[in-house]
Amino acid sequence: MPIRITGMNSGLDTESIITALTQTKQDRLDNAKNDQKKLTWKQDKWKELNKKVVSFYNGTLSNMRFSTAYTKKATTASKESAVSVVTGDTAMNTTQTLDITSLAKAAYLTGNQVKDSGGNSAKRSTSIDELGLSAGQQLKFSIGDNPDDVLAVDIKEGDTIESILGRLKSAESSETHTKLNFNFDDNNGRFYVSSQKEGAKAAFHLVDEGGENSAMKKLGFALNGADEKSSTNYIAGSSAQITLNGVDYTSESNVFEINGLTITAKEVASGITLSTKQDTSGIYDNIKNMLKEYNDLMKEISTAYGADKAKKYKMLTDDQKEAMSDKEVEEWENKIKTGLLSGDETLGNIRSGLKDIVNLGFDIKLKDGTTANFHLSDFGIGTGSYFSTKEEDREALHIDGDKDDTLTSGNTDKLSALISSDPSAVSDFFTQFSKSMYSKLSDMMKGTEYRTAFTIYEDKLMASQYSSYNTKISDAQKALEAAQDKLYKKFSLMESALAKTNSASGSLSSFFGGGG
Repeated sequence: MPIRITGMNSGLDTESIITALTQTKQDRLDNAKNDQKKLTWKQDKWKELNKKVVSFYNGTLSNMRFSTAYTKKATTASKESAVSVVTGDTAMNTTQTLDITSLAKAAYLTGNQVKDSGGNSAKRSTSIDELGLSAGQQLKFSIGDNPDDVLAVDIKEGDTIESILGRLKSAESSETHTKLNFNFDDNNGRFYVSSQKEGAKAAFHLVDEGGENSAMKKLGFALNGADEKSSTNYIAGSSAQITLNGVDYTSESNVFEINGLTITAKEVASGITLSTKQDTSGIYDNIKNMLKEYNDLMKEISTAYGADKAKKYKMLTDDQKEAMSDKEVEEWENKIKTGLLSGDETLGNIRSGLKDIVNLGFDIKLKDGTTANFHLSDFGIGTGSYFSTKEEDREALHIDGDKDDTLTSGNTDKLSALISSDPSAVSDFFTQFSKSMYSKLSDMMKGTEYRTAFTIYEDKLMASQYSSYNTKISDAQKALEAAQDKLYKKFSLMESALAKTNSASGSLSSFFGGGG
């Protein structure tokens, strides 16, 4: 903006006069900026709410449409210290007998003490010269039952135990690219080796081709015994074995996957009873979790819809903000933000649509073969009393007998009773309920000319409105500057005329004064 110097001859405060004369255009510019800012706030509120709706839609609500959400099963073991069991959906409701005859082990070697040429216990800093080793010698370990799958490390010039250890840790076997765990303990002067996995297939075996002066022997990689079975410092890698209902199973790890059960053996034991049955608490928890997410969503929708419109809180001008503290400005603007979706038609439609699903009844098949029309109320699920709940909580669904709900914890627990007596009927109802609500939200989030897919509000329209404000702001800014420029030119001409008049008066006064 150009620097304007005015009022020097007239003595007028032309800045204030021009500001007052162009105030209408300034207001038009400020209003456009403020309306755009409010639109941005509104977009932010919609984005936050939309994120929660989509999360509910794609997550819990989507899962609860399928019967797998209600076929939860659990398995108990008579000796939990010996075994743990994860129960899959395909597991059979039955009682089984389990014997754990052996656990899987990882191969492990405690190396012999390494000594230097002086008979002293070696350290990581000990060099190959001090150990009587030479470059070109090898350390070799075979993996599993394949003698050709070898992990080999060469001894190099200038090596120390530290550098050899580093290469051992990073080395891989030739065919399966298996790594082993290596360590060297300075305090005891020994190498330690273990397989990274349990079982015979992952076990390592020592390969010594150089006799007593080999690198393997010199560095303590040797068996204390005639072979691995008789050795006192080598633990052979072994598989786990169990017998389930008289049938033997073997696993390279301690985990067995059998007929829908994931069985983890923890200790050798026999005569263990495994009992698999319907997990009523799991079904209850899934339903309770879905209703909680619904309640959280409806509370946010109801709070936003019923908020005070805050009509008395107008957007602040820059001058007003300067006269207030940051906290006061924040509190003022939050009042406006809170009421941006108050009474919003789109929000109201979402709220009504979800409530309609909650009030629906569904035909379900009972265990006696008959069909009945059930509502949520038949499961002891409903909203609280109008007078005993806050306005924003009046849409929340409560489960009778829910120990976590102070409003209904003392009521009879119909839901748990029905899950125990007729889980298929419960599954039938809530799959239909979830499908209906899922379908309703899907319809509400369909893409249109004004809305992208999976969006509950007209985001395209609002983006277009935002762009329109950019045009309005630009036009208003140009109109304001043009009006200001026009007035400044007029005042400038006036100042010039006054300057000439003053100059002429000065000359005339001088003329007459000289004649005296």
